[in-house]
Amino acid sequence: MFNNLSDKLDKALHVLKGHGSITEVNVAETLKEVRRALLDADVNFKTAKEFTNRVKEKALGQDVLTTLQPGQLMVKIVKDELTQLMGGDTVGITLKSSPSVILMSGLQGSGKTTFSGKLANFLKTKKTKKPLLVACDVYRPAAINQLHVVGEQIKVEVYSEEGNMDPVSIATNAIAYAKQHGHNVVIVDTAGRLAVDKEMMDEIANVHKAITPDETLFVVDSMTGQDAVNTAKAFNDILNFDGVVLTKLDGDTRGGAAISIKSVVNKPIKFIGTGEKMDAIDVFHPARMADRILGMGDVVSLVERAQEQFDEEEARKLQKKIAKNQFGFDDFIKQIQQVKKMGSMKDLIGMIPGAGKALKDVDIDDDAFKGIEAIIHSMTPEERSSPSVINGSRKKRIAKGSGTSVQEVNQLMKQFDQMSKMMKMMQGGGGRKMMQMMGKMK
Repeated sequence: MFNNLSDKLDKALHVLKGHGSITEVNVAETLKEVRRALLDADVNFKTAKEFTNRVKEKALGQDVLTTLQPGQLMVKIVKDELTQLMGGDTVGITLKSSPSVILMSGLQGSGKTTFSGKLANFLKTKKTKKPLLVACDVYRPAAINQLHVVGEQIKVEVYSEEGNMDPVSIATNAIAYAKQHGHNVVIVDTAGRLAVDKEMMDEIANVHKAITPDETLFVVDSMTGQDAVNTAKAFNDILNFDGVVLTKLDGDTRGGAAISIKSVVNKPIKFIGTGEKMDAIDVFHPARMADRILGMGDVVSLVERAQEQFDEEEARKLQKKIAKNQFGFDDFIKQIQQVKKMGSMKDLIGMIPGAGKALKDVDIDDDAFKGIEAIIHSMTPEERSSPSVINGSRKKRIAKGSGTSVQEVNQLMKQFDQMSKMMKMMQGGGGRKMMQMMGKMK
């Protein structure tokens, strides 16, 4: 995400590298490029101008620390100001009623229905809630069916009323149903339009007034840039919503919406959608996003995702197997599956400091492990548990069964052998301590 903006900011900040001091001349030159990078990312012109003015004021108002070079200081100032521009602090959702009601709003095509399902799944798995999805989009063909499909996928009940074209009565009836059936969160998916119009605004205002939601979220397609910010302002004038959801951040996002929206509507970004899967949802952390935009990665989010997939008991079993030299391909494929559950490979690599920039032109496929999995699945149980038995004839059979070549099988065997030796070495003091620390992190 934000690759183009990240590249341009990196080039802009490169101007100060090698300078021994910060002066009005080199700061002005740097910030001219920073402003241009922000405008190219479709950031609001007024927002970009105010941002660079604040950075300039801070940069010229302090001396360079002995431990920092001018370029490093400017990066720090830009990062701090980006963080503040996108909201400063992380803001979660408020669930205080029983049931708590969340109203979803936004234009058609913004990903509102899909995100309603992601939010329900998020609340169910991470907050141990029992959500109810409500289909109030009575106009778009197949909208109700789409929500039912999403509900089945995440095992969350969907409330709809066939033939009822009044979203106000559907929403109020759904809340009554939730109270009767033990649902403590109600997520109301409303109708969108291709553009803002009076009929749409009147309808969603009536729904809002009837159900008095704990949270009203505005869902916006981050790929629409400044148009998204203008639409958010129109919705906010009517609904006074509580927060913004940015979807499709895994696409070709310029970043303008994420950077501008808080300053224009003065409402926090609460969630982001980072892919098509139902678990591709993250709480929005302004400081972490600023790090990613500036190519610093996001190690904290990476660790959090790893912790979600980390099983302490499985780790202990794995440690024993490694100690006894019994680590096999069955164990290896389990580790691959855990990595895959953490999210898209491109997104994960973007969280590693420096890796996103280094691999920006590399096409990273989410099926990167497909060939490895095919080779392992073509092995017999004996071969997976005791790789040492795999000889030349077995390799030919495995290659044929997996649709790969003997060379690819040999390459996997070599990599597996190197990894096994490395893991064995880690069983020493340093490795053991690391494993223990990981266990305590859960």
